[in-house]
Amino acid sequence: MARKKRKVPGINASSTADISFILLIFFLITTSMDTDRGLARRLPPPPENKDQKDDIIVKERNVLQVRLNKDDQLMVGGEWSDIKQLREKAKEFIANPTDDPNLPEKHEKNIPFFGTVMITENHVISVQNDVGTSYDAYIQVQNELVAAYNELRNELAESKFGRSFAECSEDEKDAITQYYPQKISEAEPKKYGGK
Repeated sequence: MARKKRKVPGINASSTADISFILLIFFLITTSMDTDRGLARRLPPPPENKDQKDDIIVKERNVLQVRLNKDDQLMVGGEWSDIKQLREKAKEFIANPTDDPNLPEKHEKNIPFFGTVMITENHVISVQNDVGTSYDAYIQVQNELVAAYNELRNELAESKFGRSFAECSEDEKDAITQYYPQKISEAEPKKYGGK
């Protein structure tokens, strides 16, 4: 009697491929991906008519010029300045607490929780740097300007609501943001000389 050789069962490769595919999808979905980070800026709307001239005239007193040259030297409002002074200068410019005629003009506005108040909503901080400006100096300037807005908003939240801006409700945050709207404009970098 001849012995039958036992057939060795084969491995079902199709199920292995399916499992691998499912694992691949699982890892793609659960893996966190790095997203691009940037600076939050509100861009102006595109002009409706290209032939139309710009009717908006910004008064000089409403604009704070912040410039960085290729040597990372800072000029604020036409005067050489140190990065450590930028935050306080920006805060004074944004708030104009003494209604200085050389600082942004104040307008009456009705804001929830605050009623009718005088604010500098037409102010603009214009930042321009040289193409040779270091990235570190550029980020330091941006940080100081954003910190100026954050400090003003925190001070206002503390005095009005008794808590920090971050702890306020969405409606309260919206009102504070209307009181101190962030207006930072970035001009195209220029090359002021040299090679």
